[in-house]
Amino acid sequence: MFSAVNNALITGINGQDGTYLAELLLQKGYTVTGTYRKSTTPVFWRLQERGLLNAPGLTLTELDLTDLGGCIRTVTEAEPQVIFNLAAQSFVGLSFREPVLTANANGLGAMNLLEAIRIVNPEIRFYQASSSEMFGSTGGGCPHTENSVIHPRSPYAVSKLFAHWTTINYRESYGLYSCCGILFNHESPLRSKDFVTRKISSAVAEIHLGKREYLALGNLNVSRDWGYAPEYVGAMEKMMNLLAPEDFVVATGKSSTLRNFVEQAFASIDCRILWRGEGLEEKGFDADTGKERVRIDPAFFRPCDVDCVLGDASKARRILDWEPKSDLETLCRTMVATDIRRVQQGFAY
Repeated sequence: MFSAVNNALITGINGQDGTYLAELLLQKGYTVTGTYRKSTTPVFWRLQERGLLNAPGLTLTELDLTDLGGCIRTVTEAEPQVIFNLAAQSFVGLSFREPVLTANANGLGAMNLLEAIRIVNPEIRFYQASSSEMFGSTGGGCPHTENSVIHPRSPYAVSKLFAHWTTINYRESYGLYSCCGILFNHESPLRSKDFVTRKISSAVAEIHLGKREYLALGNLNVSRDWGYAPEYVGAMEKMMNLLAPEDFVVATGKSSTLRNFVEQAFASIDCRILWRGEGLEEKGFDADTGKERVRIDPAFFRPCDVDCVLGDASKARRILDWEPKSDLETLCRTMVATDIRRVQQGFAY
């Protein structure tokens, strides 16, 4: 393993993965520069909740990844040995409404960072956060590996595929240490409510505390390979410490439906969901009280969706000595318990 790395740059540090990765790297003795997108009111609640906002060894700076000059300047000033590119427009649903914004942020952003590395210091190691969404509708339920056929089904997936192949191209063309982590769905209490998993956990918390009656969702039959985000950032760090760059799938190897996620979330508050009806008329009821707790809203269906997502992380197990430890029940229980505490404390995000 390569062991000389101790100065890192993380783009999108105020997101879920950026926060957990910063926490891990600081614990390991890294000095970390974290970038965030300029906005009227930058969102730092994740860093604050994890006690990192003013942590020793952490510096925060604004960066627009679509600005090549800004990328060059940031890389020059931070002098990182490794760059983790986690910044992205990461909402699949929004990518259908804002495809150009998504393409620029996710695709052009990665290319600008790679260009900055090539120009400033080709010895810098680069990690690209690729996505299981790139595989799209291929596989038919078979686990995806690093060599699986790719068929993206959303502007988000297409943008991630551009960044993925750009990272590989810079590795092959310029000899950069540039690698891709193809992460399957990974969740945590630090997810935004724009993601369905956090939407579920926060709604269940509010239902438990009597602050709402039901939860509205789209397609309950989609199946995803859900893992626990703090474990997945560990794989990222391991990938950057190999002698030579390689790409890795990071996944649990188990797929569960959104319906099952909902059931597990409600089970964490001792509520068993009983389903009645079919299609858009299907509803979920509290088996004990008979109260409606889940309903279907066609507004939450995507124009083009992926039915089943399943990953094969055997390469990561073999080379990185990495494997997931948390199951879906534990993940749901953790997220709901955290959101119950937040609602009780008046937490706004």
